[in-house]
Amino acid sequence: MDITSLLIQLIAGAVGGNIAGMALKKFSLGTLGNSIAGILGGGIGAQILGPLIANAAGGILGDVASGGIGGAILMILVGVVKKMMAK
Repeated sequence: MDITSLLIQLIAGAVGGNIAGMALKKFSLGTLGNSIAGILGGGIGAQILGPLIANAAGGILGDVASGGIGGAILMILVGVVKKMMAK
């Protein structure tokens, strides 16, 4: 993995986190929270999903997909936990 792939994955994670936040408003963490969770999820998701998606999509498309999916998943998980702790 090179720095360009990592940056693409992190940016895609932030975008994925914000899209998930807009789609699931009850779990949204706000723009900044969605972005932070998305960035972290993008990095983690790319490490887990990257090898699987890279075989199917490859290259930049694989980086965008794995980062975006990871960002969305982590943002939703954090939103669920936050909502559960608020009860």
